[in-house]
Amino acid sequence: METGNQTTVAEFVLQGFPGHRHTRILLFLLFLVIYILTLTGNFIITAVILYDPHLHKPMYFFIGNFSVAEVWYTTATVPKLLSGFLNEEETISFAGCFLQLYFFFSLGATECLILTTMGYDRYLAICNPLHYSTMMNSRVYTCLAAFCWLTGFTINLVPIILIAKLHFCGPNEINNFFCDASNLLELSCPRSHTIEIICFIYTSILILSSFLLIMVSYMCILSAILRIPSTVGRQKAFSTCASHLIVVLIFYASIIFMYVRPTAKYPFDLDKVVGVFYAILVPLINPFIYSLRNKEVIKALKKAIGSKISIPNISE
Repeated sequence: METGNQTTVAEFVLQGFPGHRHTRILLFLLFLVIYILTLTGNFIITAVILYDPHLHKPMYFFIGNFSVAEVWYTTATVPKLLSGFLNEEETISFAGCFLQLYFFFSLGATECLILTTMGYDRYLAICNPLHYSTMMNSRVYTCLAAFCWLTGFTINLVPIILIAKLHFCGPNEINNFFCDASNLLELSCPRSHTIEIICFIYTSILILSSFLLIMVSYMCILSAILRIPSTVGRQKAFSTCASHLIVVLIFYASIIFMYVRPTAKYPFDLDKVVGVFYAILVPLINPFIYSLRNKEVIKALKKAIGSKISIPNISE
């Protein structure tokens, strides 16, 4: 069927993770549990930050924004994945595929920008403590968060529109559990290397520039920490950054492998495994990293649920 962008493909088939029915049911239950835990963990982090006035600080404000982004980031792909386990063939409309692609990439870009902003916040807190309260006041960190969301949802419009205007004449089977740019570029006919290069440049600039800014921030932070005379002071200063640094390393390691490389270098089956890690498992891990390594979050969580149960603090 012809459309305005001259494509003969009306829908795509998501191959997902094929297997026997019993295997698919087990995978469905596994990913359903992971999805529920991810939503619960991130909702709890967000609710605790909103509930406790002691957490109404820039660092926790950004953590709350990051948790909200994580909820929608994983929701962009997991419900369709779960549906695929229950159907023999999972299809997604042409418009639905590009809508999923847009939200997935936009939320991923938003997370990159929020992590960069969190690195800048920690830099100011440790390297400029006397001026921190004036340089990172409520108006500033609200504007920074708004910038992250607005930029995240506009920066990828150009490459996504270019991919959507490509000609898709078949086959229409995507060897993945969601619509990824590399899969769609692979299916276009003829394959446009120019648009591949444009997409590669876009993603590389966003990912590598944000990662570089975070690393520069932490080089300055490390230098400032090493100048602190007391061991206790150094440990306290670094403990405020450890959780963020762990999340950064886990998140960027996977997306750099996926997107800062030529599309034809690795098989799509390996891409699916890595995709599960950064799109599904990382959003599950992050709430536990931020909560278990943070005394203030644990204290606020105990206060919110009124529990006297001892929650282990692995930061000590």
